[in-house]
Amino acid sequence: MPAALRGSEFRFEKLHTDQTTAARTGRWHTPHGVVDTPAFMPVGTSGTVKGLTPDQLRQAGVQQVLANTYHLALRPGADVVAQLGGLHRFMGWDGPILTDSGGFQVFSLAKLSRLDDQQVVFRSHIDGNLLELSPERAIAIQEQLGADCIMCLDECPPHDAPLERLRAAVDRTSRWAARCRDAQRRDDQALFGIVQGGTNRELRERSAAGLLPLDFPGYAVGGLSVGEPPEQMYNTLDWTVGLLPSDRPRYLMGVGRPIDLIEAVLRGIDLFDCVLPTRNGRNAMAFTHSGPLRLRNRVYQLDDRPLDPECGCPVCRQFSRAYLRHLFLVNEMLGPILVSWHNLAYYQSLLADLRKAIAGEQAARFRAVQLARWNDNL
Repeated sequence: MPAALRGSEFRFEKLHTDQTTAARTGRWHTPHGVVDTPAFMPVGTSGTVKGLTPDQLRQAGVQQVLANTYHLALRPGADVVAQLGGLHRFMGWDGPILTDSGGFQVFSLAKLSRLDDQQVVFRSHIDGNLLELSPERAIAIQEQLGADCIMCLDECPPHDAPLERLRAAVDRTSRWAARCRDAQRRDDQALFGIVQGGTNRELRERSAAGLLPLDFPGYAVGGLSVGEPPEQMYNTLDWTVGLLPSDRPRYLMGVGRPIDLIEAVLRGIDLFDCVLPTRNGRNAMAFTHSGPLRLRNRVYQLDDRPLDPECGCPVCRQFSRAYLRHLFLVNEMLGPILVSWHNLAYYQSLLADLRKAIAGEQAARFRAVQLARWNDNL
């Protein structure tokens, strides 16, 4: 049991490793339930996955959700969530929750933040007030929120940052990780370290070397899907995943195209999160086994088929492409809700099918067949 994981309710159980790839299946045991891996977490930034109820998430097959520390610290405030019984009770979700640390906002809100070795200071995008986020404060906020899995505060630089900037971010991330570990007080939360380094192999190795002695119960790969070409991301994973302990969950942060999920799983990644299925769902794009559908296109005006004939979700069982297109054209809020719901169900189905393929030593074949289907429908 890792030293940083004092509680007894966390356990990563490896079930099967594909013999021709690095793909594997497992079970991540948490205080609020078991997550079958590889798994995809929808993003519930402010304590809700946009437009969907917890019951709808369950019906879509969702096992674990992600919430955003920065946004919840601003509204309603971690004190409020704690007084109302913690994040699970507050948002009505009784399954596992992971909270990020606010580190990604160092990248995405760079124009609203000031960074030094001690902390990052954000100027709120809501009202201009300052939010000071040190490693200690990031842990304290996440302990108040009460998620099962919490993240170290890290620095995520742009993919095209100069080498000296990337190196400084790696070293700061390692120092902050040690401070996060020392600041942790609750023993019912699993704290994950985050490997940075862009697409530079030497820096990824440097980052892993700084984090592994801290003995975290899980490790994330950050700093990818921030503008680099997909092939660079895959190449980086080829030699980064092997640096991480095989007996801990491996989490690729912020990655979510269906092809990226498959490619990363075949390289040994266990957990994912991304806004893509719900963001695209709100913008009339549906993901299917045959490729994406852009529902505003006129070709779907009289299309009475479900979004995906191979999908058994409530949306595909009840509604046609033509009807869903109509909802978007008349700006009815039901359209974004239904397509987001389907997209999450599709993501869960994709990874469930991939888990079966891995267990049957068919991971590489699964990838080839799925790629061929998507390419045939471009």
